[in-house]
Amino acid sequence: MPDTQALARRLGPGLITGAADDDPSGIATYSQAGSQFRFGLVWTLLLTTPLMIGIQMLSARIGWVTGQGLAANIAKVCPRWLTMGLVALLVVANTINIAADIGAMAEAARLLAGGSRVLYIVGFGALCVLGQVYFSYERSVRILKWLTLALFSYVAVVLVVQVPWRQATAESLQPWAFFPATASLSDYASMVVAVLGTTISPYLFFWQASQEVEEMHARPQAAELRLVPAYAQEHLYRIKQDTYIGMSFSNVIALCIVLATAVTLNLHGVTNIQTSGQAAEALRPVAGEFAFAVFALGIIGTGLLAVPVLAGSAAYAVSEVFGWKASLAHGLREARGFYAIIIAATGIGALMSVFELDPIKALVWSAIVNGVISVPIMVVMMWIGQSPRVMGELTMSRRHRCFGWAATGVMAVAVVVMFATA
Repeated sequence: MPDTQALARRLGPGLITGAADDDPSGIATYSQAGSQFRFGLVWTLLLTTPLMIGIQMLSARIGWVTGQGLAANIAKVCPRWLTMGLVALLVVANTINIAADIGAMAEAARLLAGGSRVLYIVGFGALCVLGQVYFSYERSVRILKWLTLALFSYVAVVLVVQVPWRQATAESLQPWAFFPATASLSDYASMVVAVLGTTISPYLFFWQASQEVEEMHARPQAAELRLVPAYAQEHLYRIKQDTYIGMSFSNVIALCIVLATAVTLNLHGVTNIQTSGQAAEALRPVAGEFAFAVFALGIIGTGLLAVPVLAGSAAYAVSEVFGWKASLAHGLREARGFYAIIIAATGIGALMSVFELDPIKALVWSAIVNGVISVPIMVVMMWIGQSPRVMGELTMSRRHRCFGWAATGVMAVAVVVMFATA
């Protein structure tokens, strides 16, 4: 028990970042993958796990070593116009994603309890804003950690349904041999890109780097000790452990969503799922009320986790570029610009949901914007991670460089395919 408690205390930015990756719009993407292609996209989750770990470890390392967030570090090595352009696109993509997530949460709540969708949108939007504005950094982290438990709802769904493991293994290893007659190669390529873009997203880079900075500021002695070799190695190991567990957890949950929707929807002829709410509703007649309720509750829980991360990562990035105070440890009066971005991003996202933003268009535009900015951001991150001028003696290892450049290359190919098949 003491070892478990010690591990739980060591987990933080990596675990929360990984869990936030399985937001309602991500759930919609994984549900589409399972319902349309059954087990034929499982390999993408196996591919992205080590790549995701590598790039997220780099973002965390940059934040901890430099004591500054990712946007501040990008500004050191890039022209100001390029930094501001990337940050502006990040804010746009995050706001669209917030709109899709709040809309999905409201739809899930309406399916569970009835009532007005608009009232749920307003309520969830207000709850996400108030939580970040009025809770301290320590309390926010504790709440976000507890919310990661919502993702186990998808493990419960997989345990309820019967997964044909032999078929799942065969189709995931040889997807071309079991290609659905109703889908085209273009559809398959687009879904591969969507899964990659959902799994490796720029807002996760900015959030985890900034959270490492927050963790260091919460321990005043950390900044002075980070250049002591033994202390540095201990905390870099903590970052590695946190990130490995967080990203593995994220992709295991994604795998459960793909398996659950493949078994309950695709194998019963349901192949056109466009939102996470539709996925939950479609489960009801096939898998029963329990699976439906658990799936829908998971959407709400993951949304409450992801929306603050999306709004917070945008606020960190903008504040760092303009030199504003950027910390959840500060109050509203101390960091007005920082909290103004959180309120604006969440408020505009909620407003877009009220006007019933098309969920598929929201996901497509968010994916396009994320695709446009992910590759240059990852290239700059690799540049920073290898730079002794920025990182001192704590630059990346050779193995870490290999995983980082592999992730960058995979995302570059994904972006090219995305535009080729758009």
